[in-house]
Amino acid sequence: MGYSDKRFRPVSSVTAYLRTQGFRIVPVNPRLRGRVVDGERSYDRLADIPKDVRVDLVDVFRRGDHLDEVVDDAVAAGVPAIWFQLSLGNVAAAERAERAGMRVVWDRCTAIEHRRLRAETDASAMDGASCPIEERPT
Repeated sequence: MGYSDKRFRPVSSVTAYLRTQGFRIVPVNPRLRGRVVDGERSYDRLADIPKDVRVDLVDVFRRGDHLDEVVDDAVAAGVPAIWFQLSLGNVAAAERAERAGMRVVWDRCTAIEHRRLRAETDASAMDGASCPIEERPT
């Protein structure tokens, strides 16, 4: 997951929330220079994460003009899914990720969607219904 050492950025609140829900967050940001953040070593690029660390999803918090390089890095790292946060622009990068075989979620916030899905699951627990994450419109 993208990560910032600036606590006022949305990535900080989203990662804090996801950690409270039991998700492991591996920080990726070259400005962190390998520092340990919230108990996890940070990496410059996704491809730098050791192969024994399973990465199921990349949660992207970069501006739209940086998304092409993020997609390239995710492809090189063999990541199966990528999630582009709200209002990032550059739909072409998401389409390229899809063509590379990645599952893509576009223009959604992981924390908001997780809360929504939990609420729907809790509300439908008696009838066994579930709700998959909606992907970006085509």
